[in-house]
Amino acid sequence: MGMNNSQARVIDPVLTTVARGYKNAAFVGHVLFPKVDVNQRGGKILSFGKEDFMLYATGRAPGENTKRVSFGYLGAPYALESHSLEGKLPIEHLQEGMAVPGIDLGSMTVNKTQNIIELRLEKQRADVARNAASYPASNKIALAGSSQWNDPASDPVKIVEDGKEAVRKKVGKRANTAVIGAAVFAVLKNHPKVVDRMKYTGRDVATPELLASLFGLEQVVVGDAVYANDAGDFADVWGNDVILAYTEIGTVAEQGNPSFGYTYQLAGYPIVEESYFDRNAKSFIYPVTDEVAPVIAGAEAGYLIQNAVAAA
Repeated sequence: MGMNNSQARVIDPVLTTVARGYKNAAFVGHVLFPKVDVNQRGGKILSFGKEDFMLYATGRAPGENTKRVSFGYLGAPYALESHSLEGKLPIEHLQEGMAVPGIDLGSMTVNKTQNIIELRLEKQRADVARNAASYPASNKIALAGSSQWNDPASDPVKIVEDGKEAVRKKVGKRANTAVIGAAVFAVLKNHPKVVDRMKYTGRDVATPELLASLFGLEQVVVGDAVYANDAGDFADVWGNDVILAYTEIGTVAEQGNPSFGYTYQLAGYPIVEESYFDRNAKSFIYPVTDEVAPVIAGAEAGYLIQNAVAAA
């Protein structure tokens, strides 16, 4: 029997640990799409249903069978995407790095390579979460004109409250999380209604934590990540939008929990294969591979606020 792709790879356990532990503070997509290990590259998304909220006839007469209830259901198909990149470490850099104690250029090369792979995943998560077609009509709003938060007369608190209530009506729990674009955060910090509420807190700077308290959310995170297009122009990954969602906070993500989304990742990934020396490039090569896909498991657990601020 021939080896499969995973068996054919020789893994560097130390650098694989480095890759798995890599975190970029600017990336926030994991808040909406926490990672869940899966053992197959394709299958069905395990979503949550309405079972937790149904009124069942639980009474039982003597001798009658006990009624049963099932939880969760198989939804749309998913297929993991394979993303692989090789980090190159020229021998000249390695020789110079060896002259400076404490610099591990192999780990640094893996981290930089993993950062590129993670940025792609961050952009993919944002694209999925910002796609209005993913949401039912009741769970999205597109702001325009005086309703956008650049306008001092707008009311961000009411719009967020309306979004939380829309989620509650669909899944029985209010949205507890908001991911906001960097441009939105810049406007919210100075919005007169936010500043007015702040005077009761004794704080003079609107941090994400303070916004969470003002909006009645458990967490607010700011998507600071940027990406460059083929022309070299930079843009915000999370744009001018706000995504409200109910998601499990501080727990291990499990398929079937009433949560907005997951990032399905093949168990044991990302991996770093053993480095090899390319004699022609006179460089050590570090191959990094991930098998991953973000999915929306419960669109009704999310609420999309498009164009929360006007484009600059």
